[in-house]
Amino acid sequence: MEDFTEYFDENDRAILKALQRDATISLEALAETLSLSTNACWRRVKKLEASGVIERRVALVSPEAVGLNVTVFVSVKTDNHSAEWLTRFADATSRVAEVVEFYRMAGDVDYLLKLLVRDVADYDRVYKKLIAAASLADVSASFAMERIKYETAVPIT
Repeated sequence: MEDFTEYFDENDRAILKALQRDATISLEALAETLSLSTNACWRRVKKLEASGVIERRVALVSPEAVGLNVTVFVSVKTDNHSAEWLTRFADATSRVAEVVEFYRMAGDVDYLLKLLVRDVADYDRVYKKLIAAASLADVSASFAMERIKYETAVPIT
């Protein structure tokens, strides 16, 4: 994705900060907080959406409130770094709803996955799906004991 920060002004930054706090804010209320007309504010929001800066607007659901009480970070090492292997593993992993984040890493671990599961038995069920998806050299899980900080907002400076 292209870096659009050089084209941002203070109003764009303020829009992004406000929408990250509350995406349900009305256009009128957003425009009023910025001292902009509703049309000018609307054009700016549409520009941010069209450029891909605003990817989507979502509701944040509490995992615990829906029974997903365990956060697991899964480190994966592979001895196969081919594009075909990655495509197969990424496709299979993308179909596992419990995998909420998936990263290709630099360093000792090849891939890092974040899972939200009900309990350890639920993790074991997901683990079996992951190891069936592709040949893995090593899989290591770390269970989060406590969430100290959780922020969805991207820092806008």
